Amino acid sequence: MDIYDKINELYDKRRQVELGGGDERIAKQHAKGKMTARERIDYLVDEGSFVELNPFIETQTADFSMNGTSGGKGEGVVTGYATINGNPVYLFAQDFTVFGGALGAMHGKKIAAVMDLAAKSKVPFIGLNDSGGARIQEGVSSLDGYGHVFYRNSIYSGVIPQISVIMGPSAGGAVYSPAITDFVIMVEETSQMFITGPKVIEAVTGEKITSEDLGGAYIHNSKSGNAHLKAATEEEALDAVKKLLSYIPPNFESKAKPSSYETKGIEEELRPDLTDLIPFDSVRPYDVKSVIEDVVDEDSFFEIHPDFAKNIVVGFARIKGESVGLVCNQPKYMAGGLDIDSSDKAARFIRFCDCFNIPIITFEDVTGFFPGVKQEHGGIIRHGAKILYAYSEATVPKITVITRKAYGGAYVALNSKSIGADLVYAWPNAEIAVMGPEGAVNIIYAKEIAESDHPEKLRQEKINDYREKFANPYVAAGLGMVDDVIDPRETRIKLIQALEMLRNKQEERPHKKHGNIPL
Repeated sequence: MDIYDKINELYDKRRQVELGGGDERIAKQHAKGKMTARERIDYLVDEGSFVELNPFIETQTADFSMNGTSGGKGEGVVTGYATINGNPVYLFAQDFTVFGGALGAMHGKKIAAVMDLAAKSKVPFIGLNDSGGARIQEGVSSLDGYGHVFYRNSIYSGVIPQISVIMGPSAGGAVYSPAITDFVIMVEETSQMFITGPKVIEAVTGEKITSEDLGGAYIHNSKSGNAHLKAATEEEALDAVKKLLSYIPPNFESKAKPSSYETKGIEEELRPDLTDLIPFDSVRPYDVKSVIEDVVDEDSFFEIHPDFAKNIVVGFARIKGESVGLVCNQPKYMAGGLDIDSSDKAARFIRFCDCFNIPIITFEDVTGFFPGVKQEHGGIIRHGAKILYAYSEATVPKITVITRKAYGGAYVALNSKSIGADLVYAWPNAEIAVMGPEGAVNIIYAKEIAESDHPEKLRQEKINDYREKFANPYVAAGLGMVDDVIDPRETRIKLIQALEMLRNKQEERPHKKHGNIPL
């Protein structure tokens, strides 16, 4: 045997690895409407850029005839590095055709190794998940493998962006790695996440439910909030990863690159539509997304968590080509009030933006924290405090635009000057007060109105007086709580100027190990 024989042997072994579980299992994967691990990688990354690592790792467990089992090459996961739109990433893709993608000790070792490389290289890390869970044939070794992955998810959080795509089952311990990562994307009908499956639930509680109704893409995007985006196909899910990466920097020390396209239109032009988009009547609903689209670069808004806690809108956009994070009350739902879920949603997004140097712009139109026994008993105090904490902790440029209402504690929580906003603008119709004029008058003048011969007339007079004296932007501006009252049509211009002025902002916090956010 000479060197050429050895080289041929190498390529034979590599072909065996690339076949995964073999043609029959690959066919079954395709029959489910799913791509294989390698097909997913090929679709996601730039053509010819993927470099595989540790392809020959195999399970070291001989029990249950695992070691040397046919179709076990590669240990059920493909790992390596590549580029996406020219930018480097590290990634793994679980291979369901090998042991059902179940995680064993060496499987976990492969993922941990590539995560370490991503952190050292300071580039994003992507996980394509398709796994039946822990490999029970390996016993506690598989649990140890999970632990190594969870540990790295945690310590690299805030160092590099981490994105998880659920492209099949993700059961038991497998769900905790995605849960720690920054963004979770699911595929409709073919992906599920749950701690205990339908059979276990039925055995323990008697409840009958399908896998999709228990932990499908719709459930986690709209009810639990465990997932941020859902896609109709695997291709759409992977396209979402590419789009998401275009808004965020590779690590905590960098800033996102300006968009490669030229911004359309003249940046300094007025936006006359803004005067008509928001009703002057403070109780009439409107869609804040219309306001967003009119202010940011054309077609640049990318909403995150669109189906969860719809009373607040968060997402990325570009203003003059620069990435920004948006946090906006949505009056179409619950009058834009803050509840438990919207508080969690906003706080998590704010903290991500702060981790990766993305300026935060807040469009505020809030009636307050949502009232009710269910909210109080569910912990709205603790959950609402997360927004206060997240804004206060953030050191990136923070700009607020009060478009209509800013009442009570919710006004303070949504990036007010008192908790660290750099700039606060208000439109001339803004109402900034402890509470709405109607509610305030009912409390302050309750006795006087009750004793009046014309109670409704007096009540309206008091409401008008209160609105004139307190519920307008000029009182707050006079106290320095608002930096300027602006023409709505100039909002985009003001934001461009503010972002330019704050470009080199640096702000220190007291030295400490870490804070203790009210989780």
